[in-house]
Amino acid sequence: MDLFDFDDNPMPAGGRAVPLVARDGVRLRAAFWPARGEVPVGTLCLFPGRAEFIEKYYEVIGHFLDRGFAVAALDWRGQGGSQRLLPDGTKGHVRRFSDFDLDLDAFVEGVVRRLAPTPCHVLAHSMGANVLLTHAASGKGGWIARMVLTAPFLDFGRTPLPRSMVGKVARTLTYLGFGRCFIPTPMRKVAEVDAFAGNPLTHDRVRFERTMRMLDAHPELGIAAPTIGWIRAAVQSMALFEDPRLPQRFKTPTLMVGCGADHVVSTPAIERLAARLKMAGYLHLPGARHEALMEIDRHRRPLLAAIDAFLPGEHLPGEGGSAAATMPRQAGEDAEAPAVAATVSAGGEQA
Repeated sequence: MDLFDFDDNPMPAGGRAVPLVARDGVRLRAAFWPARGEVPVGTLCLFPGRAEFIEKYYEVIGHFLDRGFAVAALDWRGQGGSQRLLPDGTKGHVRRFSDFDLDLDAFVEGVVRRLAPTPCHVLAHSMGANVLLTHAASGKGGWIARMVLTAPFLDFGRTPLPRSMVGKVARTLTYLGFGRCFIPTPMRKVAEVDAFAGNPLTHDRVRFERTMRMLDAHPELGIAAPTIGWIRAAVQSMALFEDPRLPQRFKTPTLMVGCGADHVVSTPAIERLAARLKMAGYLHLPGARHEALMEIDRHRRPLLAAIDAFLPGEHLPGEGGSAAATMPRQAGEDAEAPAVAATVSAGGEQA
């Protein structure tokens, strides 16, 4: 359960892996970086999306360490450096999304309460954002001061079937004993992204190929497509986001981020939920693909600037609170970042 270092993606100094065990016995890998300053401004808790792993976020982690935060991160069960749930470890599987809440419980007990300076803020992506939304709405998110959710997985993006039909098919196949099988081949081609050309994740070739090199060096960090059972569990998890009681139950100041060119998750679903939640603001990134934190700087800069404004912390020297890009600008990329399409207040504060 070590953290891996890479020549072109070095691990930020001071980090260490933190082994955890969930209440049901699943072994998890977390990580923790102490703040670089004498007086931490708090802790940034990072929760990746499906099929991701802590090492992929070293660049992001470095940004928040520079701002004076301590940083903690978690690999969800079944992926990254955490225990796989099936004999075929390449399958992305979970019985139900509520099992991920067991991972969060272990993280809060083993990392947040033992190591993390307060206040604790959350940065969660895609599937991770789905889990954190559910966790906060359940009343268990009292440890969270603020959340930033990038491309939260509230509904599927482009799919050949409506979600209701996807759910029915997945339930039927799971009932017939196929829950641990990969999703059908046509859908696998969408879920398994291994080439930059035509990928739905990012316009940034440098960051995309960096991730591929990490997986080539340590294939044990990666997983392939999800199982039919994972799809069934995902559809079940989405019911909460349409519950009319959710706005009354949700108390955590949150910035939700939607991407204009996201075909992995539904950006309209994100916009609708943000409009319903009194404690949520919404940031739209025109033209950005699903992984906004791994995007070209033209999309990434306004996102980091908005996060820096929303999460209290030390500004980077000379940047006035905006994030300095840590990767070179791509060839042909505009020198100036475009204006963010929409930013609304969250929890009474300017987002």
